[in-house]
Amino acid sequence: MTHVSFSDLRTAAYCPRKLYYARQDDDRGGPPAVDAVRDLAFRYDDLLESADSALAAEPIAVDPATYRERLETARDRLESRGRWATLCEPEVRDLLATGRHCRGVVHKVLADPLEPSLLSPGRPPARGVWEPHSVHAVAAAKALAWERETAVETAIVEYPAYGVIRRIDLTTRRKASYRRALRTVRSLDGPPPRVRNRSKCESCAYAETCGVRTRTLRSLLGFG
Repeated sequence: MTHVSFSDLRTAAYCPRKLYYARQDDDRGGPPAVDAVRDLAFRYDDLLESADSALAAEPIAVDPATYRERLETARDRLESRGRWATLCEPEVRDLLATGRHCRGVVHKVLADPLEPSLLSPGRPPARGVWEPHSVHAVAAAKALAWERETAVETAIVEYPAYGVIRRIDLTTRRKASYRRALRTVRSLDGPPPRVRNRSKCESCAYAETCGVRTRTLRSLLGFG
């Protein structure tokens, strides 16, 4: 059976129709700027010591004071659990992990206990993590568990541009979302129905191809 990629699972959890068009274009890579943001996640200690001017020159999405405050909060929380040092210097980085059903890159592999950490270049939600990242986290945990033959029940999702680090339990609900995304990817043989949440379409590169009408600035101002 062909393994499903982490990126396909993540896209399917966001919008199955977007995955369909991305497959048609064979375009599932990220922009080069993503690498610069992800690199921040391996320099947290240095960033905490950086002057405001140096921090402002980094690819961060908030002001230096806010960024430093968020990182300090995350550091204090993770240090209390003995996880900060291993998060900054993980056992393995950018591991290509292959599980029973899926495979992909785990950005950080933390040890004792075994735990994946995934890096998102985007904005975090107000609380928790976005569903596509939750699905990705479950996939990474399952792949690690399969390779290491040990249970993995938690994962970390980092939003390095915002200084936000969130640890999540891999609950029954999260695992169900993962299985749903897995079924979606494997059954995709034509354009699925459009998603009801049209806010997802605003920044989608396939909006025109898909045929959705997004809300332009003119319509938001009441002129459309």
